[in-house]
Amino acid sequence: MSKVVHSEELIEFGKRVFQAFGVPEADALMISDSLVAAELWGHSSHGMLRLPWYVDRLRHAAMEPTDVSEIVMDSGAIVVLDGKHSIGQVLTMKAVELGMSRAKFHGISAVAVRNSNHFGTAAYFTRKAAEKGFVTFLATNASPAMAPWGGKEKLIGTNPWSIAAPAGKRGVAVMDIANTAVARGKIYLAAERNEPIPESWAADEHGVPTTNAAEAIHGLILPMAGHKGYVISFMMDVLAGVLTGSKFGKDVCGPYQADKRSGCGHLLITIDIEAMMSTQEFNIRINQLIDQVKSVPTAHGISDIFFPGELEDRNTMKNIENGIVVADNTWQSLVKLSDETDVLMPEPMSAK
Repeated sequence: MSKVVHSEELIEFGKRVFQAFGVPEADALMISDSLVAAELWGHSSHGMLRLPWYVDRLRHAAMEPTDVSEIVMDSGAIVVLDGKHSIGQVLTMKAVELGMSRAKFHGISAVAVRNSNHFGTAAYFTRKAAEKGFVTFLATNASPAMAPWGGKEKLIGTNPWSIAAPAGKRGVAVMDIANTAVARGKIYLAAERNEPIPESWAADEHGVPTTNAAEAIHGLILPMAGHKGYVISFMMDVLAGVLTGSKFGKDVCGPYQADKRSGCGHLLITIDIEAMMSTQEFNIRINQLIDQVKSVPTAHGISDIFFPGELEDRNTMKNIENGIVVADNTWQSLVKLSDETDVLMPEPMSAK
């Protein structure tokens, strides 16, 4: 039976679990917050479902509990950070801070991260920079999930990317997408909930479309928009893997592979709006665009048109008030972590 939990209690639980495995308190809090943020947005596939995965990687020393990264190249506007297998969220937040400071000086910056780990949702980080007045692009590569267009063996990752921009009175406009028909985490979530998946999401290991989530995990995730999803994902691997000096293609390992170094890479590009126009002018212009979008007559059965990121903001307000629904399988995995670490479980608000 699913449980409903206050977001603050879920963040505290995650923080204490990470601390139990040697993660410094500030880092543990940020990582846990990133997972709960995904829950609040309505993206449970990137939420607490992944906490046991990260813990298993810490247990097997596939991921370092403390930040041991170092800057290996620095030309001012461009920085290369070798993560040395530190936690992905910690490295990416470091890249965001570096990216903003360098963009403030140069107008634009690029921070490459190599030898990193899974960082959760890309939007968590691009939002942070957008809230401080920067337009930000972030790409990462991932372990093989889809076959090259026309193939039947997985080689290319979902390789998600995000772009975020300040939106004045409306907060932040942000997109965060994988280049597959669906993020792999949504298939894992469906498997956890014993739910079927749409036939358009994935194929089994023989390349036959399937609605069985368990079969899909061992098979292929289909690209979004046919060949277009494949080529976009390929180029994101060029940016996040080849260009950064990290692993790419078949050599990247996923967060659910507990005993293997990931080697994934990220590329963050940060633009200071003030280098192009005043923040006030930008806010006026982006809100004019949003007004145009929201004024379009809605199709039959549609009550509202959302700009990118608006739905997540609405979900956050609702879930902060009503609590986060944690699937039973995820809850049981958290109970197991609680028993192993002596960290008290969050108190459920109610059962569903």
